[in-house]
Amino acid sequence: MLIFLSIILLLAIGIFLFLLHPKSGKAPSGERLAKFQQSPNFKNGKFENFTFTPMFAEGTSMMGLLYDQLFKKHPDREPNGFIPSVKIDLHQLEREENILIWFGHSSYFMQIEGKRFLIDPVFSGNASPVPGSVKAFQGTDPYTVADIPEIDYLLITHDHYDHLDYETIRDIKHNVKKVICGLGVGSHLEYWGYASNMIIEKDWDQTIEFQDLKIHTAKARHFSGRTFSRNNTLWLSFVVETPIRKIYVGGDSGYDTHLAEIGALHGPIDLAILDNGQYNQAWRNIHFFPEETVKAALDLKAKSLMPVHSSKFALSMHPWYEPISEVYQFSKQYQMQLKTPIIGEKVWLDDANQVFTNWWEEVD
Repeated sequence: MLIFLSIILLLAIGIFLFLLHPKSGKAPSGERLAKFQQSPNFKNGKFENFTFTPMFAEGTSMMGLLYDQLFKKHPDREPNGFIPSVKIDLHQLEREENILIWFGHSSYFMQIEGKRFLIDPVFSGNASPVPGSVKAFQGTDPYTVADIPEIDYLLITHDHYDHLDYETIRDIKHNVKKVICGLGVGSHLEYWGYASNMIIEKDWDQTIEFQDLKIHTAKARHFSGRTFSRNNTLWLSFVVETPIRKIYVGGDSGYDTHLAEIGALHGPIDLAILDNGQYNQAWRNIHFFPEETVKAALDLKAKSLMPVHSSKFALSMHPWYEPISEVYQFSKQYQMQLKTPIIGEKVWLDDANQVFTNWWEEVD
């Protein structure tokens, strides 16, 4: 009994010390909390989705999921070989180049009409608060914070560790002009050293206007939280609109009617960048399955689709290659133009005929 109690005490101390680490972030409080409590999406002390969204889908449970993870085999969750990538000098880019560069998972850089955007950057090599527990696949981390040029707009879709990476956000702040995020997320950023006048926090369905640029916030069907907190900050998606194009930044979401609503309001969309990967029947309400990724692009009235949220971290039990392989097949079935760059490759936003390889078929 003494040994058992000692173990429990050590675990409790470890958790307490872990929660004190800046990586955990800081929950909204004071004037920030009072302000977003007025949001129609904040109810019963937390943010809520627009439709009923249980954490676990009907017929599934936490215990069943744990049993599945611990005692069943899940082959090919990680590749045996290296994920292919290329590395270009982003500091030498001409501002006139309209391009997108994917860094794996849901992190990417966009340069549009002279403006530079960075979305959900994760360069620490880890998608978990526990060091070394969810490591990036081999070959997926050629870029570091030092490789990123000056950023006009850092867009954060939500505060999960695989989208809001403490080390990356901390180290890149000297190179960022503005951060746009959901309500409450600014609390983490200020805690990590960002000035309040750098941060723009928004609710769903709002628009921020700059010269020749509009950034619209939109719904997503997901959740938020770091460590043990849940839904005390808002998750969202974005529509980036210039005079000549619209790009949908999807973040994480489950499939629902909001996609058709966004398409009706903002469509047609030139490029939809959508969640495709880390799905599971247990949490099907908050992540797309591959066919839903393509259907979502159709709902958005998108001319082309780029699937992300895969090929870098094993956060679910499916084979690592399954999301991109299946969305490729469904894109042909639904006649949706698909962009499947390797990490670091330039996606030319003005070239609708750019050809991409089925690179995942060449990885062991």
